[in-house]
Amino acid sequence: MKALYISACLVLLVGLGAGLTGCYKDIITQADPDGPPMAVSFKDDLVPIFSKNCALSGCHATGGHSPDLTTDNAYKSLNNGIYVNTLIPKQSKVYQMINGEMSTYIPSPLDKKKVYDWIRNGAPNN
Repeated sequence: MKALYISACLVLLVGLGAGLTGCYKDIITQADPDGPPMAVSFKDDLVPIFSKNCALSGCHATGGHSPDLTTDNAYKSLNNGIYVNTLIPKQSKVYQMINGEMSTYIPSPLDKKKVYDWIRNGAPNN
């Protein structure tokens, strides 16, 4: 009888343990946008984004709207003291524009995060 009682308790404990762990769910969330910034290359990551979405005729091309985001001029145009604020990245004009009135031109959240992380990394010419 004692063995039956011990066996029943073990079955109950194992069943309870399996039931509790069986309810566990992985919750996948996006990375914290204010967590450590990812490494971003201006030349390899941002210039293609600007070339494809912004540096078009009549937009942010030479002779068009400021800043000039063509391949040869993008870095200098963005870092003239108006568009990038490395101390408070969210106050950078380029960050505010791509998340505001120009958000339809750069719709990808990943591309926006690359711009934000580049600013948070000190806006290097890399």
